[in-house]
Amino acid sequence: MGKYTIGIDFGTLSGRALLIDCQTGQEIADSVLEYAHGVMDRQLPDGTALGIDWALQHPDDYMDVIYTTIPDVIKKGAIDPADVIGIGTDFTACTLIPTKVDSTPLCLLEPYSSEPHAYIKLWKHHAAQDEANRLNAIAEEKEQHWLNNYGGKISSEWAIPKIWQVLNEAPHIYHATDRFIEAADWIVWQLTGKETRNSCTAGYKGMYNKRDGYPSLDFFKALDPRFEDIFDKLGKEISPQGQLAGYITKEIADKTGLKETTAVVVGNVDAHVCVPAAGIDSENMMLAIMGTSTCHMVMSRYEKQVPGMCGVVADGILENLYGYEAGQSCVGDHFGWFIENCVPKAYFEEAEKSGEDIHQLLTRKTGQKKPGASGVLALDWWNGNRSVLVDVDLTGLLIGCSLLTAPEDIYRALIEATAYGTKVIVENFIESG
Repeated sequence: MGKYTIGIDFGTLSGRALLIDCQTGQEIADSVLEYAHGVMDRQLPDGTALGIDWALQHPDDYMDVIYTTIPDVIKKGAIDPADVIGIGTDFTACTLIPTKVDSTPLCLLEPYSSEPHAYIKLWKHHAAQDEANRLNAIAEEKEQHWLNNYGGKISSEWAIPKIWQVLNEAPHIYHATDRFIEAADWIVWQLTGKETRNSCTAGYKGMYNKRDGYPSLDFFKALDPRFEDIFDKLGKEISPQGQLAGYITKEIADKTGLKETTAVVVGNVDAHVCVPAAGIDSENMMLAIMGTSTCHMVMSRYEKQVPGMCGVVADGILENLYGYEAGQSCVGDHFGWFIENCVPKAYFEEAEKSGEDIHQLLTRKTGQKKPGASGVLALDWWNGNRSVLVDVDLTGLLIGCSLLTAPEDIYRALIEATAYGTKVIVENFIESG
């Protein structure tokens, strides 16, 4: 009998499971489940309003992916569940969950179900920008050498600004939280019953360094004296990528059909896990992982400090190499925005008639024009700028439109803006050695 593994990718809007033949690498079956709650950026399920730049998620959506997609790929693959020897997972990051010591998310407890800060803060939750700005200023003032490992700025998307926002705006939630944990680690906790922390999210999103650990408690107390217990909430044991986290619990086995002998690997990040999957196992090759946003990943034998990068982490992607990350925080998102708000009905009708989706139609139309031919120019900052400016308050730009401008001209300008944003990132790495 063959042996199989299941990989589960928890994205921004859905979760996807893939069944793989271990011997051949063949993709046997896949299954996708859209999150029932999606991205909550305006209100909670009970109608509680959210502020500007909020982006939350619901933990039940993640468990629904486990309970739905795993049995589905086993059924589609017509395999014996006993032959599934391992499960690997990846998540968007930083996606942060406040939990009790037994892993229960605070938002699932009755006293906190209407509290926005009790929910999961998705990677693109940008409402902690004030905290990020203050953190960066204090780190510079105190000459924290680790700051340059993150391009000189910590993003509002990362863990500590998000946690500090909770402490500032809802201190009772902060004090009720036993653990602030990445969703990448929380899902492994649910699968195995054991709490683990992976080196990828700890390094890139939590300011953890393999050599030096976290920044000192004195630094955290300089941010806020109430951070006295921060290390207890972050977790102290950091596990390398690719290591065994544990085995499937009986509860998960009963609900999915898997066996309790199925191994579960330490959690990973959706971008970083793609590098070896794309066949990159050495330095100086960049991979752009494109989705709602884009992450640019490259490895090196050397630790360099690159302005505006998201981070450099020892063993952050593969062991014995330094992994570097940069990114654009709006790629698929701004194409989606354009389709939803700026394309006339006639284009959808034309696409349906030609058997294309709307993106295929617009791409075909843009391909008939030379770069810049329409005179329309755009910037890709529609969801702020991750690299190299690290400023979520920046906004997109569209100039050069006239009464002759067609939808495909704007679509083409957004494509060119995306390419230009990547060009800036690549040149920044090259210029930094």
